[in-house]
Amino acid sequence: MKKLKIKKAVFPVAGMGTRFLPATKANPKEMLPVVDKPLIQYAVEEAIAAGITELIFVTSNSKRAIEDHFDSNYELEVKLETQQKYALLQTVRDILPANIRCSYVRQHDPLGLGHAIACAQHIVGEEAFVVLLADDLIDSGSANCLQEMITIYQQTSASVVAVQAVQAADVAKYGIVAVAEGWQGCGEIFDIVEKPEPASAPSKLAAVGRYLLTPGIFSSLAQVSAGKGGEIQLTDAIALLLAQEKVYGYQFPGIRYDCGNKMGYLKATIAYALKHPEIADQMKEYLSQFSTENEIIT
Repeated sequence: MKKLKIKKAVFPVAGMGTRFLPATKANPKEMLPVVDKPLIQYAVEEAIAAGITELIFVTSNSKRAIEDHFDSNYELEVKLETQQKYALLQTVRDILPANIRCSYVRQHDPLGLGHAIACAQHIVGEEAFVVLLADDLIDSGSANCLQEMITIYQQTSASVVAVQAVQAADVAKYGIVAVAEGWQGCGEIFDIVEKPEPASAPSKLAAVGRYLLTPGIFSSLAQVSAGKGGEIQLTDAIALLLAQEKVYGYQFPGIRYDCGNKMGYLKATIAYALKHPEIADQMKEYLSQFSTENEIIT
């Protein structure tokens, strides 16, 4: 049986990042660095490692820095080469492999995640594709979350949603999925509800920032009515898609850092610093020292 290939990834990056103001007044939240890479680069690297070759960025008029980051910078490269800083030069050149293509499309109105994905329809076409939210930094070790989702798609020809168990108090922040009893980390989804009250939530499994979607999602998005704030919710479109096609959930291993909020971003920065080859030892020493001094102070 020939494996179904996934080539295209959509990155919705048009959000305003208000939770990080004033840092995001002029700088896209997706460009906030975790140690020495911006959030968007971690998401792009995950996609490329999973075999994606076409990157589609859904942007706004304030996100030019993202396009610049993935473009070449001739002046910088010449300067690094002149200064014989060859390691840094290679780092800059390796941001995007030569075989990867980038496309950019504007989301002119902030009408939600579902609307952002619909903006990319003319580029995606009639192919299954993946969606990555850079806010969700997923460290799943050697098990690439997106690659595992693609494997499930190759076995089922169905859409796949990454899910994570959350605390009961947090279910009202997410799209929550309904699954069969005896859930073992992967299986068919029977319903998905956007931000339910804890008492009525179908489970504690929340859809988080990785989706693999068949092209049928676009007809579902076209049928979705705008919800709170006038936004088109992807969750509502997936609920409609369930009436036409099977959709699977995948509970990935590892840790997800919600970098859309300050605490999640800081946790990610510390965690990635502690395993960075250049600064890990210094970071451990500093945290140990800080902890000791803090105990003395308190």
